[in-house]
Amino acid sequence: MISSDLATQQAQLQGKSSQEVLAWGLAEFGNQISLASSFGAEDMVLTDMLAEIQPDAKIFTLDTGRLPVETYDLIAKVQKKYPQLQIQIMFPQAEAVQKMVQTKGINLFYESVENRKFCCHLRKIEPLTRALVGLNAWITGIRRDQTSSRNDMQVLEQDKEVYKLNPLIDWKEVQVWDYIRSRGIPYNLLHDQNYPSIGCAPCTRAIATDEDPRAGRWWWEMDNKECGLHVNAEGKLVPAKSAP
Repeated sequence: MISSDLATQQAQLQGKSSQEVLAWGLAEFGNQISLASSFGAEDMVLTDMLAEIQPDAKIFTLDTGRLPVETYDLIAKVQKKYPQLQIQIMFPQAEAVQKMVQTKGINLFYESVENRKFCCHLRKIEPLTRALVGLNAWITGIRRDQTSSRNDMQVLEQDKEVYKLNPLIDWKEVQVWDYIRSRGIPYNLLHDQNYPSIGCAPCTRAIATDEDPRAGRWWWEMDNKECGLHVNAEGKLVPAKSAP
């Protein structure tokens, strides 16, 4: 638990560098804080910063079973470049996924929003819930300008007893890529093919230059560009409800 109330701590973290925010989080939460990484560009920035501040810091990632091969290739590169980092790979419950596929089809997510959220729930939300067990805080690569639903998110937020630390909340995309290129950090090669936001392979596409950065996620849906990991203005975790 943080040593002061949330509002006071938010104010104290304002204006601090991302490295200072990370260092504060590591000192405040000790072994009970972990970076939640999808190995996107922002997560690679945070991975590099963490490795420099605390080489054996914790990272967890959600392997949904439907990730692009480029994402798996990047995970392997990260494991070699930062061998001391404690990278935990979380998988969905095999029986639940098998039942879903058998009853609703392999690509059920294209059929309805309800089906898509159900798939996200089994492959992402449930494993995330398990990953957070034993943690007091998690770190994310959220930036305010990624999507309108993240405009009001803060550098430090709270969902019940778990805190969320967003060290890059005020960064712009150009800052992310300047950092990556200046330090020679590996990144997902799909970014070079106009994939600014990368999730599961069947649910992610390249975008046009004039599209919103999240337009390539669940593009067949009208306006829902979140899976349930980060949804409301307060940044609280709101898991998608399972379909019947």
